[in-house]
Amino acid sequence: MAAPVFPKGYNIKKRRSQALAFGMFRILSISIVLILFAILGFIIYKGAGVLDWDFLTEAPSDGMTAGGIMPAIVGTLLLMAGSAAVAFPVGIMSGIYMNEYASKTGWTVRFIRLMTNNLSGVPSIVFGLFGMALFVKYLGFGDSILAGSLTLGLLSLPLVIRTTEEALKDIPDGIREGSLALGATRLQTIWKVVLPMGMPRIITGLILSLGRVSGETAPILFTCAAYFFPQLPTSVFDQCMALPYHLYVISTSGTDIEAQQPIAYGTALVLIIIVLIINILAGMLRKWFERRLKIK
Repeated sequence: MAAPVFPKGYNIKKRRSQALAFGMFRILSISIVLILFAILGFIIYKGAGVLDWDFLTEAPSDGMTAGGIMPAIVGTLLLMAGSAAVAFPVGIMSGIYMNEYASKTGWTVRFIRLMTNNLSGVPSIVFGLFGMALFVKYLGFGDSILAGSLTLGLLSLPLVIRTTEEALKDIPDGIREGSLALGATRLQTIWKVVLPMGMPRIITGLILSLGRVSGETAPILFTCAAYFFPQLPTSVFDQCMALPYHLYVISTSGTDIEAQQPIAYGTALVLIIIVLIINILAGMLRKWFERRLKIK
């Protein structure tokens, strides 16, 4: 069979096109990294001078032109923990049901997936209005950490469901069949085999959901966030300050905007540091699961 004949200069044009495409991709990637470092550098430059022990451990004072952000830090962590307690179990179990129990071609899975995709595209302010109507007004929780956590949990639920489903979908069916052939039940197979194998990718989805929850302002604006609440909350039915809302308030309103600007940059830097610490801890947990799978 004769070898194909290419026009003269074909290989040169092919290499040039490939080099041009790779060059564009490289420039775009470097640009994204530079933009990220520019934003982080700007926040660090503006906010690092404010960070000290008093700023992290004291309550705001003098019309939020002095003092610290301790109540906002505690409120943010409580809301993140509360939303995780709502979204993680429900989202993971829903993903398990959609991939392991429900028929792959059934209308139930298609309907749940359609609703999940629609929920992931709903603006966060709509979740805030829904949370205010259901949790604050109808169920009578009032403006509270409980209402805010439930609202943020609903907000992050679609991401957890889809991440869990996709993580379990990539596990070969032969592993499930081998476990069942050895006498394990379907529940034992899911709990002892499938779920540990998919856990590293599931944790990635959990990280993304926590990152989104930590920076949301609209949902907590309608359900739990207080403009000025210097004391720490004592129950889930108390209001709380939160870093995103605190940052919004001191950046747009207040008694002295100029005096509040350094505090705003410091608040933004603390929020970034919290998200970074959570990502690092979650990454360590993901690697622990991966090492555990390799040992087994």
